[in-house]
Amino acid sequence: MNAILDALVGDPQRALHAAVKILALFITAVVAFRLSGRRSLAELSPVDFVTAISVGAIIGRTATATDASGMTGAAALVTLLLAHLVVVRLRLFPGVAHLVDPPLRVLVHDGVVQRLELRRCCMTSRDLDSVLRQHGVTDLANVHLAVFEPRGSISVITRDKAPGGSP
Repeated sequence: MNAILDALVGDPQRALHAAVKILALFITAVVAFRLSGRRSLAELSPVDFVTAISVGAIIGRTATATDASGMTGAAALVTLLLAHLVVVRLRLFPGVAHLVDPPLRVLVHDGVVQRLELRRCCMTSRDLDSVLRQHGVTDLANVHLAVFEPRGSISVITRDKAPGGSP
C-alpha cells in the first residue's frame, strides 16, 4: 500500500520544486516569446512549429527532472528562442528564406486545378473542394487563383476579386 501511495503522491518537496521550476520556465518562455515578436500560433511556419514543440519539451523535461535545474532549463529555453530569432531574421534574405520556408504553390489557376501542385502539397481533390467551400466557392470556374501558402493556409481569389476582374 505504501508503494501505491508513494507512486500517486510521491515526495511533496519534489513536487513543490517542480511547480517552482515550471512557473519560472513559463515566465521565461512568455517573456522570451514576447521579446522575440508576435508570431501567429494559428499558422506556424516549420521553424515556428519546431520551436514551439522544443519549448514544450524543454519546459516539461526540466520541470519534472530531478537532474536538471531551473537555470539549466532557462538557459536551454533562452538559447532555443535566440536561435529561433536568428533564423526568423535571416529569413529576410531571399537565399535563406528559400531554404527555410516552403514555396507557395498555385493549386488553381483560372479555374483549372494544377494536379501536380496539388500532389506536391499532399492534397486530394476532395481536400481542395472542402477548402473552396470554406471560402464560399461553389463553382471552380469562379476561381482565379487558389494558392497554398508557405504557412499551410490556402488563399482563394475569385474572378470578381481578381485585379481587373469584372463583378
